[in-house]
Amino acid sequence: MIKERKYIIQGIFILVAIIFIVRLFQLQVLDSEYKLLAQQNAARKIIEYPFRGLIYSREGERLVENKTVFDLMMTQRETDIKDTLEFCNKFGITKEDFMKVIKEIRRDAAYNRPTPLIKQLSFVENARIQELLLEYKGLFTQPRTIRSYPYDVMANALGYIGEISRFQLETQKDPYYSQGDYIGISGLESYYEKILRGTKGVRFIMVDRKGALKGRFKNGDYDTLPEPGMDLYTSIDLELQKYGEQLMAYKKGGIVAIEPSTGEILAIVSSPSYNPNMLTGRKFSKNAAALQKDSLKPLFNRPLMAMYPPGSIFKLPQALIALDMGVIHSNTLFACNKEVVNCHPHPSPQDVKGSIQFSCNPYYYQVFRKIINQDKNPNKFKDSEIGFDQWYERIRSFGFGKKLGVDLPNEKGGIIPSNKFYDKVYGDLRWKFSTIYSLGIGQGEIGIIPIQMANLAAIIANRGYYYTPHLVKGIGPDKRKPEKFLVKHHTMVDPKHYEVVIDGMEQVVLAGTAAWSQIKGLTICGKTGTAQNPHGEDHAVFIAFAPKENPKIAIAVFVENAGFGGTWAAPIANLMIEKYLNDTTSIRPDMEKYILNKHFITVNRDSIQ
Repeated sequence: MIKERKYIIQGIFILVAIIFIVRLFQLQVLDSEYKLLAQQNAARKIIEYPFRGLIYSREGERLVENKTVFDLMMTQRETDIKDTLEFCNKFGITKEDFMKVIKEIRRDAAYNRPTPLIKQLSFVENARIQELLLEYKGLFTQPRTIRSYPYDVMANALGYIGEISRFQLETQKDPYYSQGDYIGISGLESYYEKILRGTKGVRFIMVDRKGALKGRFKNGDYDTLPEPGMDLYTSIDLELQKYGEQLMAYKKGGIVAIEPSTGEILAIVSSPSYNPNMLTGRKFSKNAAALQKDSLKPLFNRPLMAMYPPGSIFKLPQALIALDMGVIHSNTLFACNKEVVNCHPHPSPQDVKGSIQFSCNPYYYQVFRKIINQDKNPNKFKDSEIGFDQWYERIRSFGFGKKLGVDLPNEKGGIIPSNKFYDKVYGDLRWKFSTIYSLGIGQGEIGIIPIQMANLAAIIANRGYYYTPHLVKGIGPDKRKPEKFLVKHHTMVDPKHYEVVIDGMEQVVLAGTAAWSQIKGLTICGKTGTAQNPHGEDHAVFIAFAPKENPKIAIAVFVENAGFGGTWAAPIANLMIEKYLNDTTSIRPDMEKYILNKHFITVNRDSIQ
């Protein structure tokens, strides 16, 4: 019995020994992963950053390129610096900046991983410090790519990249980014970040005890190649974009031009703006701080974020809705009764076409009254609610009061007040037409962003539908277009009602409120607007499309504090139309000079480099 127990215990020991031997053989001979981990003191893991996708214009010019720079990386656990001041002098870094990096390493407990010490070194600077790296173990340079911009245009739409924030690191859904990585911050760079960024690779390099590189580890068996990001092909007409920014120099406002048949954005101007190269390279932080403090708000993307009362351009959808609801017809006449609302001198009475041509305020007072007061309920307050709800549903079908879905971040939806809004302000059944009549002429509680104004022009040009305005018409080598930009959105207004409104818009340019800015040989349909501004001079607005049949361009121009829309916004729009359709502005050189020489603001960028 005792002998049997002895053999059992011996067998157990032998079995355990065999298991240990087999496992050790597996770890040390068969599985190289653990061997790699054991040799990490002799192998350095280097992240291979992919080339970020490029961005092209409509004609194929590069709007955004890549530029290679180098980060000086330091692993503090491996680096022995005996004289800090001498070290800083050799590498051209201040002692304050050096200690800042050391403080960040200690805060993040990053002693064992490489941390950027000096960022974005040029090729020349990188070559200069290569010999110095042999003196200090734990230092190496790592190539990175930053953006560069061949043209000083559309900075707000292109956006910029910058270091990922601590908050973004902690909240990222996929573990792609590490501290010090670059990410799209605004514009197309942000909206299409996952498409542009590509996929990182990794490289393992053998180093000696001094940190000198000794070739690839295991002949590169564990290396992975980076995959470059996909390119973006935009719908921007570069020459039209440059011309629009030239016309808006020393002015506040925006321009949006759209191809009606596709929804592709031909130009998007936010003014004042900045040179996109300011937010790249070593001076990024300094320039970003200066731009953020600038009282003119050059980082503010006005075409997507600035809400204005639309003024008289809002008369166009009001006429269309009233026609569709049957409360007026194309020949309905109203007198220009200035006792109900003020107006400028013009022939009276007018029908729908004439009311648009001369932008008659009292006409649209009456139009909106007929929309709201339909005598469908004996309670006049309830009757107003019924009419208002019908109007609200139809006006939102034009894309107002909600985001259009443009492929740029931070798009605002604008404001169209609802029934609930007025109930909250005045109380249920305590408001009626006389409370809200200013909506009829685009004033009151309405807020519209410029891209919605341009989209209105595109809707009318298309006789009742639009495609979501977008900047990117193709992605990657096959230049595929996102499916959501192929969907046609219809308004609730029957297409048959658009022709009389379009005829009125044609007369605006031929013999109406924008008559002086017409261009010979071009049939332009437009509408002026003067949006009231309680904080200063009124804003000038103009929307248009051309030609009248088979339109190629729809446009909105908004100039802050410029007064009457026909005086400033209309000429800018017409010059843009001429530039796009005829590839010239020589027909009206006096008009171009008039616009270029007008300064509404003073811009000083001398202190920003």
